[in-house]
Amino acid sequence: MWLKQLSVLNFKNYTESTLDFLPEVNAFAGQNGAGKTNLLDAIHYLSLCKSYFNPIDSQHIKKGEDWFMVQGEFDTDDRLDSISCSLKRNQKKQFKRNKKDYPRLADHIGQFPSVMISPNDSIIITEGSEERRKFIDNVISQTDNRYLDTLITYNRILLQRNAVLKNIKERGVFDLGLMEVLNVQLVDVGEIIYERRKRFMASFLPEFQRHYSFLSEGVEAVSLEYESQLHQNEFLALLNQTLEKDRILERTTQGIHKDDLSFTIHGDMPLKKFGSQGQQKSFLIALKLAQYSFLQREKKYKPLLLLDDIFDKLDEKRTKKLMQMVSEDEFGQIFITDTDAFRLEKIFEDIAQPIRIFAIQGGTVDV
Repeated sequence: MWLKQLSVLNFKNYTESTLDFLPEVNAFAGQNGAGKTNLLDAIHYLSLCKSYFNPIDSQHIKKGEDWFMVQGEFDTDDRLDSISCSLKRNQKKQFKRNKKDYPRLADHIGQFPSVMISPNDSIIITEGSEERRKFIDNVISQTDNRYLDTLITYNRILLQRNAVLKNIKERGVFDLGLMEVLNVQLVDVGEIIYERRKRFMASFLPEFQRHYSFLSEGVEAVSLEYESQLHQNEFLALLNQTLEKDRILERTTQGIHKDDLSFTIHGDMPLKKFGSQGQQKSFLIALKLAQYSFLQREKKYKPLLLLDDIFDKLDEKRTKKLMQMVSEDEFGQIFITDTDAFRLEKIFEDIAQPIRIFAIQGGTVDV
């Protein structure tokens, strides 16, 4: 699968641009703020129905305009699909495949999978467990629509249970029967999500270790572990045991919405505290490349790989290793942003890989 063409209209800092791509490597080169990353984000919209960087769709409309549109033409085994995403201010986002609306945006997720690697990914290491759960859920959802539906159901029931807990304190009324029903419903869907995450991690971990070992040439030992309260406890028993605590805190304190990933280096040392910037960057890149490998295996074709400012904080040796890796047959179409067009030319000339470089300046594009 590859993206043949991209068109943007009134999208972020672009008025109108159309780009034709190579099936191998395409790069957007220009100064910071020129709009390189905006083009990657437009591609992400076509893949996952949303921005990678900002969840508020209306904020992607060009200043002074009332709408935006992103269009793309995908080639999957010589089958062409035209995908469009448009938004008018104060209206619902429209998503179409070959000019036909999707009944649900969720039906599009996973049809044209992509993996983004960006400096923003550092929050997976530095921020709370929610960011790491989002990472797991994003990967699985691109291969399993039922998982996404189950996750939506779990979050809806969780909100209902939390509302009941708040009402206990606010109104002094506790409906034990309703709580028991919500507990059973939460457990039923929560256990499905837990088992799916466990299966995913068993498949994902070897890929992560393989990619990190290649980037670091095997000189650094890192580990990645899935943490869940359900490892040692039955979910329903946890909810019953912590009911009084939940009543005091007015929220559900136990469940798969508390799952996390543990990142360590040199044995059991937390990566966040003891990993250098280069080691953390390599860890994140290995995570995303493992995501790519997982998606490729599950989908039976190669996703898009989007590399945003990838050379930041990577030394020359790791940069070369990464470019060697992604230019091999395991990977498909690649999109890269960088401030230095000459550096891009040199890197891909050294590894004999064709590349098309687009010069970006102030929301305009030159080949």
